[in-house]
Amino acid sequence: MSERACLGWSGIVRLGLVQAALGAIVVLTTSTMNRVMVVEFALPAMLPGALVALHHVIQMSRPRFGYGSDVGGRRTPWIIGGMLVLALGGIAASMGTALMGLDPVSGTAVALLGFVMIGLGVGACGTSLLVLLAKRVDAGRRAAAATIVWVMMIAGFAMTAGLAGHFLDPFSPQRLVLVTSVVAFGAVLITLLAIRNLEGAPPPADASGVDSKKDKPSFRVALAEVWGESEARRFTLFVFVSMLAYSAQDLILEPFAGLVFGMTPGESTQLAGVQHGGVLLGMIVVAVTGTLLKRAKHSVLRAWTIGGCIASAAALFGIAVGGFLAPHWPLKATVFALGVANGAFAVAAIGSMMALAGHGRRGREGLRMGLWGAAQAIAFGLGGFLGTVAVDLTRFLYGAPEVAYGIVFGAEAALFLVSAALAATVRQPRPVEVREEAVPTFGDAGLIELAEGR
Repeated sequence: MSERACLGWSGIVRLGLVQAALGAIVVLTTSTMNRVMVVEFALPAMLPGALVALHHVIQMSRPRFGYGSDVGGRRTPWIIGGMLVLALGGIAASMGTALMGLDPVSGTAVALLGFVMIGLGVGACGTSLLVLLAKRVDAGRRAAAATIVWVMMIAGFAMTAGLAGHFLDPFSPQRLVLVTSVVAFGAVLITLLAIRNLEGAPPPADASGVDSKKDKPSFRVALAEVWGESEARRFTLFVFVSMLAYSAQDLILEPFAGLVFGMTPGESTQLAGVQHGGVLLGMIVVAVTGTLLKRAKHSVLRAWTIGGCIASAAALFGIAVGGFLAPHWPLKATVFALGVANGAFAVAAIGSMMALAGHGRRGREGLRMGLWGAAQAIAFGLGGFLGTVAVDLTRFLYGAPEVAYGIVFGAEAALFLVSAALAATVRQPRPVEVREEAVPTFGDAGLIELAEGR
């Protein structure tokens, strides 16, 4: 971590505002426009599915963006630039969606451009934001910082969905473009205000120990160096497998509730809300309990990551078994437990990611974070698709939906157990003493990895 002052809680909240702004645009493009294409314009569901998958695939560029910020030594230009591209991509996606009602071919072409820009914008902005958190947040605040930032992103989802939904009625294509444009402009403005003077000037190369620009290796060489680091490689595999298991459940849980438990669309939608409530609780619990565990001899971040994966596996196994006992199985309670476990492992993994970003050769923090972000994006792009394919295949082979879904949920549980085993092989670095900003703490909330006797 840089010797510059650590970010206090106000700085963490400001970065959370940027993440919320990012989420505000993404939720319009991945949720609202999805519905418009399928319902209002009666287009095949695979079209928005392919567009959403495309923006995940484009995020394979995250390592390149991270490398670019490493070379320049500053993250702010990449955060602002990425948000601008994301905002323009959101507007282009809305224009393409609106055009689909008149000319599906031209509309799809414009939407394709928009979703490519969305992927690039999320990759550039999101990667550099995480790197800035990793480099400027004290070890004792990492889990709390991750929780704050992700809760604010979820809040951005919720607020945007509610407000946009209100102003979109009565629906018209022109209104969709207008609402998206207002949200995009607001997101850029929030980012500019929140990030202003937050990072500061980069430290001199000779003081930071980072190579000068002319001594920087090429992207391919730097990527090979990072992949050669055992901890970075193991953590990449963990991120991919765990996010694959995490995302595979997204598109099949509600249909499972309807087919096997006989829930109405409204009831299954409420079930999704129960899960998200559990995710938030899991995140908060991980951050708060750090205060009670501050003198732990071993890494509590690591313990939460492994334990959250195991608990997620247990909850998924419970859902699989519950299908054979429907409607008497407590599905809501099991789904809530799944949400808590998912939230706990996710925020602990993000905290671990922040700690590991600076573990290894200096000047590669952005590249490491980009590599892990790319692994996450690929897993998310594959997870939902593979989950639905697996259900269709098992239903074709076995017929009974409780058998088909039970097999798929069981496979996801197995992936979480593999994730726990991978997480157990990753060693957490010990935190380094850094100079803190004179701001009130939150009782030093967050998970802390301390050497014994400190």
